[in-house]
Amino acid sequence: MTKIYASAADAVADIPSGASLAVGGFGLCGIPDVLIAALAAHTATDFEVFSNNCGTDGHGLGILLEDRRIRRVTASYVGENREFARQYLSGELEVELTPQGTLAEKLRAGGAGIPAFFTPSGVGTPISEGGLPWRYAADGSVAIASPPKEVREFGGAFGSKQFVLEESIVADFSLVHAMVADTEGNLVFNKAAMNFNPLAAMAGRVCIAQVEVIVEAGELDPEQVHLPGIYVDRIVHIGQQDKKIEKRTVSAVKEDAR
Repeated sequence: MTKIYASAADAVADIPSGASLAVGGFGLCGIPDVLIAALAAHTATDFEVFSNNCGTDGHGLGILLEDRRIRRVTASYVGENREFARQYLSGELEVELTPQGTLAEKLRAGGAGIPAFFTPSGVGTPISEGGLPWRYAADGSVAIASPPKEVREFGGAFGSKQFVLEESIVADFSLVHAMVADTEGNLVFNKAAMNFNPLAAMAGRVCIAQVEVIVEAGELDPEQVHLPGIYVDRIVHIGQQDKKIEKRTVSAVKEDAR
């Protein structure tokens, strides 16, 4: 069976309401924007999202957020999305903020079949001790707080240090962006757009990849491949797209000293 789908709409058509989604990208870099737009055109809602952040206002996951299609987000930070912050602080959205490296490893571990792991990140903070506000009430009080996590001490090479247990992430679907795919689903990512895309792809039971270029199987040098096709179920060819810049910074032009 071919992994190539005729359109993004076809590729996301069976994503149901209540599905969990692992979504690649960092800010607006490497986001699967075409897949997200296709999902927004459907009626499915009530998504649980695992992503570094939630896009920006009007772009990426921000589109689903503005339409009230996301009920819960596990992310590293709010980023440049004012609507994300507003929904969280007003009690409309449940949010689990997670250290960035921990989130990356939770996705990778889920894709590798590892149910949980110990990490030093977060020991001695509300990450391990509990009490982080996951959802606020309308009056600003904490309606749902994070529970405490198991902490253990390991010796040996780590010199008797404490570590907190983190459970891995496995999502129903993953949405990712890649520069090149072959027809077997082997993916190549472009520079910084690699960010969370390979990890999100691994964590999805069904991985859907939007790609700029498709080549035949065997055309990619195996050493070029960043993610093996075993993780990828569906491919959508989107061609080259205009890339959005989340926060543009430019230097002042100096006048010619002559």
